[in-house]
Amino acid sequence: MNVGAYFDRQAQTLVGSLGRVAEAPVAFLMTMTVIGIAVALPLCLFVFLQNARQAMAGWNDAFELSVYLSKSATPGRTNEIAAQIRARDDVASVRVILAPQALAEFRRYSGFGEALDALQENPLPNTLIVTPTPAASTAAGTAALRTALRAVPDVDQVQLDTQWVQRLIAIVSLLRRVVWLAAGLLGLGVALIVGNTIRLDIQSRRAEIEVMKLVGASDRFARRPFLYAGLWYGSGGGVLALLLVAIAVAWVSGPVSRLAHLYGSGFALTGIGFKPGAVVLLASALLGWIGAWIAATQHIRAINPS
Repeated sequence: MNVGAYFDRQAQTLVGSLGRVAEAPVAFLMTMTVIGIAVALPLCLFVFLQNARQAMAGWNDAFELSVYLSKSATPGRTNEIAAQIRARDDVASVRVILAPQALAEFRRYSGFGEALDALQENPLPNTLIVTPTPAASTAAGTAALRTALRAVPDVDQVQLDTQWVQRLIAIVSLLRRVVWLAAGLLGLGVALIVGNTIRLDIQSRRAEIEVMKLVGASDRFARRPFLYAGLWYGSGGGVLALLLVAIAVAWVSGPVSRLAHLYGSGFALTGIGFKPGAVVLLASALLGWIGAWIAATQHIRAINPS
């Protein structure tokens, strides 16, 4: 078998199938649009989760514990406790905030300067801001660290406010599974759409296929152009899906950047990326090929020349 001739025939069939698809441009564009929208829906969710994970990458500080010492704890004792906590394997850093510093910051940002002047003494205690290591930044790890810090002498209270972070992480994890579920269902829909389109194409070319079989063409030979047509449908839908996602990202990136700027963040929305985009194109083309293969195999086999 001549390998060069084989690939030449495949290339001719590929180009010829594109010409046959282009004979009905309206039907091709409608099918490609439906496929593009079906692929773009889970892809938009994927981009959202990708950016959410990027935005949450530096949220280890959200698991900080505020350790409030008793009023009797002197600055020297406060530094001793800080050094003791720093020595723990599950602690990444400890920041010391003495009572005068805390009062000055509260006076600066609260707007209650005149009211604070009326106080006879500083009501704020010395405070330690404890950041656990990444390995300990879990619900179980922070709970264990909180219990251990409460047992340290001169520690009055340990405050840990991470429920909102844990809930957000759980929501993101749930959405990730929703994305995979939606991608699977819509991928099945893409294969069915292409399969139905190929079925209609086969019915319109039934007489041509009968003639091909009369002269000795095999089902495999008759099926080949329809497989490449499914490849074109899937590839075109994938390209349109990437274009729709790029438009959506460009549309919302400005408001997202302004919102991040209001919170003092330099976060910027990112698109799908080259490698995921290539995977999307490959997957769309593969789904088109599979849908065409199922439809063509079933319906061409049923055609018997009379």
